[in-house]
Amino acid sequence: MMKVEVFKIRLARDFLHRDQQALNAFLEGKEILKAETAFVNDDNYWSVVLYFDEPKPIQQNTVKDPKTIKYSAESDALNSDEEKILDALKEWRSEKARKQSLPTYFIATNKELISVAKYKPAKKEELLDIKGFGKHKIENYGEEILEILEST
Repeated sequence: MMKVEVFKIRLARDFLHRDQQALNAFLEGKEILKAETAFVNDDNYWSVVLYFDEPKPIQQNTVKDPKTIKYSAESDALNSDEEKILDALKEWRSEKARKQSLPTYFIATNKELISVAKYKPAKKEELLDIKGFGKHKIENYGEEILEILEST
């Protein structure tokens, strides 16, 4: 059953880091189905509405359909090539977030960028194989991510 959670990301220095940490902590272990954001000018904050499913408990002796498994990098160490890709992706993400006046994790989380650096997709369809990448994110950022992978 789909659930909904609403977050308020206040831009005042006293609150921004704490609000972002709360959102990041919430995102761990959740399967986000849809996210909506709106900037509230009067109070200077981002309203974030997340539609999500709780992860299902892992059952023993079950085989998943390979098409439904999404690639997600674990905490494996990155090799030097992957580090270069990750650095380039983080630089791109920071610039993109600045231009769009968004927090960087709205563009892509660190884990998503690490997964891209390790998986190295060559075309947009392969981005769909990475956990956290859906149609919306690929439409908005897919071409640029693939260009970074090609040039790094």
